[in-house]
Amino acid sequence: MDEMVRISGYHAHVYFDATTLEQARALCEDAAKRFPVKMGRVHERLVGPHPCWSCQLAFRADLFADLVPWLMLNRGGLDVLLHPITGNELRDHRDCAMWIGRSHVLDLSVLDDAED
Repeated sequence: MDEMVRISGYHAHVYFDATTLEQARALCEDAAKRFPVKMGRVHERLVGPHPCWSCQLAFRADLFADLVPWLMLNRGGLDVLLHPITGNELRDHRDCAMWIGRSHVLDLSVLDDAED
C-alpha cells in the first residue's frame, strides 16, 4: 500500500456539448455562487485529457462533503469527472477519479505521471 498521499484539493470537470452548453454554464456559475470554488473557462473544444467540452470547478478538500452531493443532485443529467489534486496528474485522473453520471474514456497520454 502506498504511503499517505496528501490531497491538496479537487477538480470537478462538468462535461457538456452544444445542446447542453447553457445548462453546464448555469450549473458551474451556480456552484461558484454557492461555494468558494474557482470556476474555469467554459471550453467549447477539447482540452487536456477530456473527450468532451468541459468546465472545471477547482475546490479545497474540505468542501468535498458539501459540493459533491450538491453536484450529484443538481447536475441535471450532465456527466462530471471528479479527481483529487495530489501532484501526479496521471494517477489522479486514471487511478483516483470518480464519475457522477456516465464515465468517459480520457486521453491519458497528455498527462504527466511525475510528482510535482
